[in-house]
Amino acid sequence: MTKHKRQKSPAEQQLPAQLHAVNVHAAGIDVGAEAHWVAVPVEADPQPVRAFPAHTASLHALAAWLTLCGITTVALESTGVYWIPLFELLETQGFEVILVDPGTMPKNGRPKTDVHDCQWLQRLHTLGLLSAAFRPDDPVVVLRSSLRLRLTLLAAAARHIQHMQKALTQMHITLQHVVSDIPGVTGLRIIKAMLNGERDPRRLATLRDQRGKENEATIAQALHGTWREEHLFALHQAVAASEFCHQQIQECDAKIAAQLQTFEDRSKGEILPPKARKRHRNRFSFETRPLLHRMTGVDLTKIEGIDETTALIVLGEIGLDMSRWPSEKQFTSWLGLCPRVRVSGGRVLSSRTRPTANRAAAALRLAAASLHHAKSALGAFFRRMKARLGTPKAITATAHKLARLIYAMLKHGTAYVAGSMAEYEQKYRQRMMHTLSRKARELGYELHPVLGGPPA
Repeated sequence: MTKHKRQKSPAEQQLPAQLHAVNVHAAGIDVGAEAHWVAVPVEADPQPVRAFPAHTASLHALAAWLTLCGITTVALESTGVYWIPLFELLETQGFEVILVDPGTMPKNGRPKTDVHDCQWLQRLHTLGLLSAAFRPDDPVVVLRSSLRLRLTLLAAAARHIQHMQKALTQMHITLQHVVSDIPGVTGLRIIKAMLNGERDPRRLATLRDQRGKENEATIAQALHGTWREEHLFALHQAVAASEFCHQQIQECDAKIAAQLQTFEDRSKGEILPPKARKRHRNRFSFETRPLLHRMTGVDLTKIEGIDETTALIVLGEIGLDMSRWPSEKQFTSWLGLCPRVRVSGGRVLSSRTRPTANRAAAALRLAAASLHHAKSALGAFFRRMKARLGTPKAITATAHKLARLIYAMLKHGTAYVAGSMAEYEQKYRQRMMHTLSRKARELGYELHPVLGGPPA
């Protein structure tokens, strides 16, 4: 255990009159991979800054020292994943722990060192100048962990499919040009027959599924190859790895389904009618919609563009407690789906949305992009925004609208009522007529409909 003495500077001996200590018994911890640097108030210990190695025994010693110093609240920097064991341990020890995003902290103007960082955290937390990063309740954290693991497994399976296509191309077999889905029914039948020793293209083509688009003759033409041993071995490895990933995904689905059953039943006995569901190997292997309804008390899948997968990913990231965000504006700002206006000297410098890695926002953007051909009010809104602003901004604007709908449903328990495209166009026309009439009156004119023109 390393001890570091620090003399109290004149600036720290007396706080400015406008600043008051909000958290008197506060500590700041600069989290690292090998050691955690901890700062406590100077009057709490003769050595107010100490370093603790990042192993379990030292973490318990850290918590014991904080207790001895009379610390009640701790501020941590969210460094990688190194903060997670320390955060969980301190919470179980009864400390109030807040996780701080380093990007939101004011700069201290001192050299960048571990000692200065932990002291700066402790000082800001004492003055109440730090805001905690969002972290959902523990059951949602467990669900979120499984959902993120599942997405990682899906990405790994996708890479192995690319390896399968590469091996086929190296053998000069163009199966991907006649079969739309290589790991689908037809593709896997043909590939496994190849690996079992079948080389006749006509016999391989007979393995096609009857629902396929191409006929046997077309598929047979694409199955003439070189059949080199090293490429067949690579194909075998890719198929085995892909199947193993999907086996792990099935186990992950069972874990997610069990976790969803642990949430409180908010459905009030309401049973959802069955909904048509397309089969896809990447979908959840269990019926997700009833469990989502039981968990939330509302049916988020009624919103156009929001399917079971998207709804579950969003809930896994934001949780169920909408009181964390007092208003829709704060919720969409946290997601990074609203403009961040920067003004200087009365002039708008920028109104772009802030860069964010929020997984819920990414899922909502994908849902918004799927509304391009939707015959609904949301689809009409997306197309109108696309014509005005371009596709990227239209996706952000529509994702913002989806986020507001989800926030309202989860906070107030209201059901979503889908609007038709005709209703949306009629309301838009009425708004345009009202705006044009107001502008005409301001200029001393009056609008009149043209005889034989479209109805108002």
